[in-house]
Amino acid sequence: MSEQPEHEISPELAQEMKKKRSPEEKIGRIKWNTILLTRVLEEIKKLRAEMNSEKKQLWEEMKQLRVMQRTIVNGFKGYGLLKYTVPMVQQRVCVDQVDVDILERVFRAGNLGVYPRVIAKDLNAISSYGLNRFSVSYRIERMNRRSMDEFSECLFEMRSQKWALTAFAFDVWGETGSVSKFT
Repeated sequence: MSEQPEHEISPELAQEMKKKRSPEEKIGRIKWNTILLTRVLEEIKKLRAEMNSEKKQLWEEMKQLRVMQRTIVNGFKGYGLLKYTVPMVQQRVCVDQVDVDILERVFRAGNLGVYPRVIAKDLNAISSYGLNRFSVSYRIERMNRRSMDEFSECLFEMRSQKWALTAFAFDVWGETGSVSKFT
């Protein structure tokens, strides 16, 4: 019988033969890159979810602070300690001179109100704003939203198809009229 000779392998040679391959070499470069990319994308999704939950929490806290602020301001207003002034309201509600002009035009109309087309016609005659009745109504609604956010009161109300100032606005403006902050 023939015996096969046993070859002994040195430990250094064994280490070289057991050479470790990188994952890139095992499964291929493209597949490995896709695995790494999916890992990174999953981490990004987790971070976004955490950030969105923190953002929602901050918004809720901000809403609670605004409610508390309105409660305090309404308390001052109820006791007569706080009086709104025309410049204060115009600063919070009006964005530009067009808004101020619309506000003054509706104030001049009084309790009966005025049609948006008449406001547009009057303001276009004074200066070239290029307004139409829809843009006037849009601006009035936008000012009302800002007024509700700031003062919890509307400035304008619709009477039939005319826009008129509310009692809150007449309290602010009084009988004297208004002074424009933009002129």
